[in-house]
Amino acid sequence: MKAIIATTVFGIIMMFASIGVGNKKSLATLATLLFAALLGVNIWDLCASTAAGPQLLFNNMIRIDHYSLWFNTLMTGCSLLYALLMGREIQKVGAHVAEYFALIFFILCGLYLLSSYNNMLMLFIGIEILSIPQYILAGSDKRNLKSSEASLKYFLMGAFTTGILLMGITLLYGASRTFNITEMAAMLHSDALNPLALAGIMFIMIALSFKVSAAPMHMWTPDVYDGSPTPFTAFMATVVKAGAFFAFLRLFMVSFGTLSDHWTIILAVITAATLLVGNVTAVFQQSVKRMLAYSSIAQAGFMLFAVLAINAIAMQAILIYAVAYSVATIGVFSVLVKLKDYTYDGFNGLAKKEPLLAFVTTIFLFSLAGIPLTGGFMAKYYVLLAVVKQGQLMWLVIFALLMAAISVYYYFRVIIAMYFKPGTPELTSPITSGDKIMLIITTAIVLLLGILPQLFMNVF
Repeated sequence: MKAIIATTVFGIIMMFASIGVGNKKSLATLATLLFAALLGVNIWDLCASTAAGPQLLFNNMIRIDHYSLWFNTLMTGCSLLYALLMGREIQKVGAHVAEYFALIFFILCGLYLLSSYNNMLMLFIGIEILSIPQYILAGSDKRNLKSSEASLKYFLMGAFTTGILLMGITLLYGASRTFNITEMAAMLHSDALNPLALAGIMFIMIALSFKVSAAPMHMWTPDVYDGSPTPFTAFMATVVKAGAFFAFLRLFMVSFGTLSDHWTIILAVITAATLLVGNVTAVFQQSVKRMLAYSSIAQAGFMLFAVLAINAIAMQAILIYAVAYSVATIGVFSVLVKLKDYTYDGFNGLAKKEPLLAFVTTIFLFSLAGIPLTGGFMAKYYVLLAVVKQGQLMWLVIFALLMAAISVYYYFRVIIAMYFKPGTPELTSPITSGDKIMLIITTAIVLLLGILPQLFMNVF
């Protein structure tokens, strides 16, 4: 609860900071310090929860437990890493640096609500708090028409999806007579499932699939990610997506777990379509930024395995996947944003000009591809293991492995360009020693995730 209050207060502080602080660098430094303070607040909440146990607040609308607090702590750590890597790039987006960071703090507030909701109304509020700042950030580059297009498309699609979500919540309320997700599980019975409830589950599945960019509700993702300013694309594709997936898993595990026979095959088809569309379409992209957008769709397909499994391993898997995917993707975007040319040719010869940049980018791409000894490999291992332990959908596991093999192609295209193609890539700004230190730290986290993943999952 302290973290929810803190992130709101920090967001308000950043809103008014531009009045007294005119220097962009000072504003970015202040925001980074507030991210560090927010991480401290989360750690404080986490330590307190060990002794206190789960807390039910606001008439049982919020349930704060050790698991959700650990997820919040991990995502806040990723946000701090994001601020350290992208702080200078955010300053270049426009004049309203303080407001950009304020919106990011409000997004984190929505994420904290999504990790702790115990009521469908809080799910709706959390998703809206998470989403609305993203619509603004997507269109924050007023000099770029693609940014305005991304913002409008995201807003219209998001508003449409909100209606679908509310319809699903309404139908479920009609079937169970409660908004409480725990009580809802007790009211809905698999042997005599109300068709109203089944329709509500389908509506909510569609709405949440949009939020995590699962096919066929993924159509907005490439254009929005490509048109948005690159620093904000990095945040939307990582921390925000992880928060939406956590909400997805929480609802389907708590409320609909006993009804899995009715929705598993539908979600399995969505998962297969997401893997197919994301991986196959990424192969044909010429822009690395757009390739990463389709890559995020493919990664969403793997994260959906945790929702399909709904067991203890799935709960651990979503943690490791959220951190591994977020850290590696933020790392790739922090390198991409320093290049003038976002095509594959823009990476030609990077290994000769900036060998450290090429090396860390290789590790990040290895992780996204699921190469052993990286966090991405362990993340994929655990989500697939969760489904294997469930004892069903082995065909989907095999299909996912084939899709992972396809992903190696488009990730390795970047590596080949950096090491084996001649060229002199143009940088938007010099690589400072601070940049190099942060990239080395990020690379170390990716490797640590691959070697000792239990350090990030030890919450039970």
